[in-house]
Amino acid sequence: MDIRIYYENTDAGGIVYHANYLNFAERGRTEFLRYTGFENSKIHKNHGVIFVVRHIEIDYLKPALLDDVLQLETTIIELKNSSFIMHQCAVRDGRVITDMHVVLVCVDTKSYKPVRLPENVKEAFQAYLENVE
Repeated sequence: MDIRIYYENTDAGGIVYHANYLNFAERGRTEFLRYTGFENSKIHKNHGVIFVVRHIEIDYLKPALLDDVLQLETTIIELKNSSFIMHQCAVRDGRVITDMHVVLVCVDTKSYKPVRLPENVKEAFQAYLENVE
């Protein structure tokens, strides 16, 4: 997924403000779910669950600047019963400039307590994992 850096994304120093990478990562995860056929709205409507970020680690390796075009790469690297871990990185000119690991938990929309991933979602994620290995 391409992300162009606009003036609104930068700070007083002219580089992408660090917190904006969280927004970029959210877009990437949303598009990943769409790619696998499980848009957030459909998962909520059909299964009564949502995925929430429990933990995120970000390494800022190089700055992104105004008008840069970054490629945001998103993949699942580990799948558990009620959670999964995604790896996301922002790439510019073939080099990783930001590296992220995100733990997402499947929670019930009424109680907000962790629940098992819906079976069809888990199967699709497992198939994805098998195809990328």
